Amino acid sequence: MLIVVILFLATARVIHGIQDAPRPESAVEVTVIGHQFWWEFRYPKYGVVTANELHIPVSDPSHPSPTFLKLLSADTDHSFWIPQLAGKTDLIPNRTNEMWMDPRYTGVYVGQCAQYCGTQHAKMLLRVTVETQTEFDEWIRQQQKPVTSASAELTGQHVFESTACVNCHAVAGTSANGRFGPDLTHLRKSLGARAGVVSATIL
Repeated sequence: MLIVVILFLATARVIHGIQDAPRPESAVEVTVIGHQFWWEFRYPKYGVVTANELHIPVSDPSHPSPTFLKLLSADTDHSFWIPQLAGKTDLIPNRTNEMWMDPRYTGVYVGQCAQYCGTQHAKMLLRVTVETQTEFDEWIRQQQKPVTSASAELTGQHVFESTACVNCHAVAGTSANGRFGPDLTHLRKSLGARAGVVSATIL
């Protein structure tokens, strides 16, 4: 019994230290929303929204700049998991969970929804790009650039706009204004969404 009590107290202390870690002013805050079957990332401070790809700055041990994540679900249970950066945390409807990451090395880290959430669960992948503060700031500036019809040229734009793609996806500067699937305005890589894979290149 004594051993169990000691282990319980030690575990509770660690969990408390992680969950209630103070948020430095330099921390990046991101709202993560799990959908069937894609991830939505919102950066409230910057007015940026992305799909399936999360960009965060590397954290210098001498000047920590962790990233705090608010985890929400738009439909059913999901689980946010990037093995090399953080443990699994569930996304549950009508509940807000939180976690934070404090990466020390730049690179691209692959994650996965770790909770079965439907028939396309296996396609619910995500990428986390950890980059220097300068690179992160430049990425934010690129995402914040207004998109006009002249700069929103899609490969196969006519095909995209004349098929069912526009019912689910939005691309600023085009006739596509769907809201069910990810916004593809600033998409740079292939995006797995719903039952298929949408490949688009914004020039």
